[in-house]
Amino acid sequence: MKNIYTFLLLFLATMATLLSQTPPWNNPLRIATSSDGITFSTPTIFQDSAGVPSVVAWKGDTLVCVFQGFKAPIGSSTWDRVSVKFSYDKGITWTASQPIVMQNFPTAYQRPFDPTLVVLNQDSLRLYYSSSNGMPTFGADSIINTYSAISTDGIQYTFEANPRVDEPISKVIDPAVIYYNNSYHYLAPAGSPAQGAFHYVSGDGLNFSKVLDIGSDNQHNWTGNYMVNSPAELRFYGCGSNTIWYNSSSNGGVWNGYVPTNIIGGDPSVVKTDSQQYIMIFVGPPNTTITNPQVSNPSLIKLIPNPTQEYLVLEYTEEYSNKSYEIYSTQGTLCFEGILPIGSHKVNIQSLPSGMYYLSVKGIKSERISFIKL
Repeated sequence: MKNIYTFLLLFLATMATLLSQTPPWNNPLRIATSSDGITFSTPTIFQDSAGVPSVVAWKGDTLVCVFQGFKAPIGSSTWDRVSVKFSYDKGITWTASQPIVMQNFPTAYQRPFDPTLVVLNQDSLRLYYSSSNGMPTFGADSIINTYSAISTDGIQYTFEANPRVDEPISKVIDPAVIYYNNSYHYLAPAGSPAQGAFHYVSGDGLNFSKVLDIGSDNQHNWTGNYMVNSPAELRFYGCGSNTIWYNSSSNGGVWNGYVPTNIIGGDPSVVKTDSQQYIMIFVGPPNTTITNPQVSNPSLIKLIPNPTQEYLVLEYTEEYSNKSYEIYSTQGTLCFEGILPIGSHKVNIQSLPSGMYYLSVKGIKSERISFIKL
């Protein structure tokens, strides 16, 4: 009886948490402008079904924004891919979204995610992103590092060997990188908001050295992006329990204090196009009308038990046999992938943190089924 009671409490607590969660493909990126970088205009839609934006100014009036795109259908070349949009008039209009192309990318590596851009010069950009050599065995773990690739057009990128940042006992995701006062500064959230962020510096953008971590508290999450406000002021825009904020520094290591903006959202990226024009692109609230693929007929494939703690049994009809499946977190991280054998398939999910996950099957139109790991 005690075990049943404990299970029910755990189930109810998990469900309460999940009510506020949505998968990243249900959120749009939004865009807003400001004259001071603090008070922004009413946001408008920048890109549906997307997350993790990073925007930079390049070649005069050109802006380049990369992000993780989730354009249907599931499993296609546009689903869960780093994508890009351009503006040639300082953010007034933007091109259509298109996936980037990664050349010489190792086939054994996890697909690139969590992109951030740095301008090298008028001729080239460097993309930093999360990936791993092979799929993590225990969900998102320490084999996930930050890698880089270089481009001359913002679309075609060439893989650069070896990780830029590798934390020995921790994953590094959601990286932010910028060139400021003759050095490249890198940070990535160290864990919970109160754990702050890892901080690295580099002279060439390829070889980074760890310096003192950046401190934080429960209300301020260092997930976001850097921007240079002036030669004497580096800013970082992040998200928090109330609104998006920024913090400023003259050296990238000592920070002056949190300044709230009027924007509610997550993972912001801000670019300064001139002395009186700031543009913020950020993850907005979920769409009220979901335009992504619908969940398929539950009678064709079943996930048993659901919720579950240790194992997930997939039962399905013959048309699913020999097709590839993927399991994603609500943040869009690929946790498991494999091939469905004939009959049924058992997946060990004990290593996954508690939360909601989504299973998709490639080649089956509109397939997406959710389950809960307790």
